[in-house]
Amino acid sequence: MPNTTPLRLLVADDQAIIRRGLALMLDAEPDIEVVGQAADGQEALEMAEALRPDVVVMDLQMPRLSGVAATRLLAGRLPRTRVVVLTTFDDDERVFEAVQAGAHAYLLKDAAEDEVLDTVRAVHRGESRLAPSVARKVLDQFRALAGGAAPGEPPGEAAAPTAAAPDEPLSDKEERVLALLADGLSNKQIAATVFLAEGTVKNYVSRIMEKLHARNRTELAVKAATRRG
Repeated sequence: MPNTTPLRLLVADDQAIIRRGLALMLDAEPDIEVVGQAADGQEALEMAEALRPDVVVMDLQMPRLSGVAATRLLAGRLPRTRVVVLTTFDDDERVFEAVQAGAHAYLLKDAAEDEVLDTVRAVHRGESRLAPSVARKVLDQFRALAGGAAPGEPPGEAAAPTAAAPDEPLSDKEERVLALLADGLSNKQIAATVFLAEGTVKNYVSRIMEKLHARNRTELAVKAATRRG
C-alpha cells in the first residue's frame, strides 16, 4: 500500500498574516499537515526540536534569531528536517548565506502557490530547488570564493572553506545526469530524459555527490554550473 502519512511541516515567519496565510494554504493540501507556526527563529528552532517536522518553511528576517542562523542550527541538530527559505530578500549575500547554512530551497514571497507547493514536496523527496535568478547569485558567490574571496570578505577567511579533496572523474552517464541536474530538472525529469528508472537516477546523484564532495543537491548543482565555466 502507498504511504499515506502526510508531510509534517512547520511555518516560521514573524509577520502573522503571512504566517497564518501560508499555514492555511499548505494545511489545505491532503498530503501536508502543518504541525506548528513560529513567530521568530528561536521559536522555530525550539518547535522543530519538539515536533520534528519533515520540512520547515523559513523566513530570513526575524527577531531573536535570524532565519539563516536558525537554518544553520537546524542543519546540525535535525539533519532529517529540510528547510525551504521563503523570503522577500534576494540580495546576493542573504541567498548565499542561506544556502551555505543548509537551506534546500530558496523561494521569493511572490512565488506562485503551485511553485511553493511543488517546492515543499520536492524538498521532502530529497531534492533541492533554486529559482534560476537565485541560482545565478549563488553561482556568482561560489565563483568568487573559488577565485580567493567572496565580495566583501578578506581572502584568507574565504579560502579555507574551499579546500577539499580533489574531485573524482565522472563517467559519461554521470556527466549527463549532472548536466541535467544543473539545468534544474528533478530526478523524475532526468529519468525520463535519459531513459532510466527514477531510483537509478537517485543512485547516480548520490554517487556524483560523493565524487564531487557535495554535501547536498544544491551544492552539487552549483558545482555543476561551475564546471561548465
